[in-house]
Amino acid sequence: MKFASSELIINESGSIYHLNLHPEQISDIIFLVGDPGRVERVSRHFDKIDHRVQKREFITHTGWYNGVRMSVISTGIGTDNIDIVLNELDALANIDIRTKEINEHFRQLTLIRLGTSGSLQKEIGPGSLVVSSHAIGFDGLLHYYHREPNIEGIKLEDAFLDYCNQGGIHLPLNPYGSKGNITIQHRYFSELKAGITLTASGFYAPQSRQLRIKGNYPNLISQLHGFSFEGYHFTNMEMETAAIYGLSEIMGHRALSINAILANRATGEFAQDPGKHVDDMIRTVLENMTKEA
Repeated sequence: MKFASSELIINESGSIYHLNLHPEQISDIIFLVGDPGRVERVSRHFDKIDHRVQKREFITHTGWYNGVRMSVISTGIGTDNIDIVLNELDALANIDIRTKEINEHFRQLTLIRLGTSGSLQKEIGPGSLVVSSHAIGFDGLLHYYHREPNIEGIKLEDAFLDYCNQGGIHLPLNPYGSKGNITIQHRYFSELKAGITLTASGFYAPQSRQLRIKGNYPNLISQLHGFSFEGYHFTNMEMETAAIYGLSEIMGHRALSINAILANRATGEFAQDPGKHVDDMIRTVLENMTKEA
């Protein structure tokens, strides 16, 4: 199968369209950060940096840490950007972008989100780290993709829809479920608080925040508080994880999301030193991901 130039767009330099990357410029372990400024906060810990590439909000640094080759890429905020980043990373890994044909051998990527979010539980205060066992997406992205019925996230999706129907919760879009990689979670991050992440399509009304204009779902967080799945409850809300998990499930990649909690939506608190919490998360994840190297 050969992809048309309109579907797989390649720059004059031979790099893929948005990320501006060549296949050899990414590693098998890739950290995904929303904030472009967070790329350097991660890569400054690297022992060596081989590649620095930037186009628009997409910045990539690839190098080495404790003998392990890894990349860190800024996605920007939101699942629309995740759609771009994951499709182009998968293309770099599994399509010959010169011939525009699928590679004979599948290359599996390990995608680790290093994010920030707000806690939905009183006991998870600012400065905590949470790992997303599962995610629920309120953005609708995954509905545009074909998913096999046996994908794990669909079980969560069905359970959540039942909960909403029984509770009379009417959402503007059908949510979708997705699941993180349990092997990575248990091997490297078993000490972290684990739970289900809500992925919203925006920061204010979609996350039940109200400033000068009112939202249609001001009580959504409290309405969802009683939901559980396989022993997990909702821990946090952000804007990327469900899409990362859902696309990774479909593509065959491994993904896990780690978030530093900066706000507690249940108590109204916000972190006094958010930068410190982000740096602590980065150090913890880098050390955990390379401790077996």
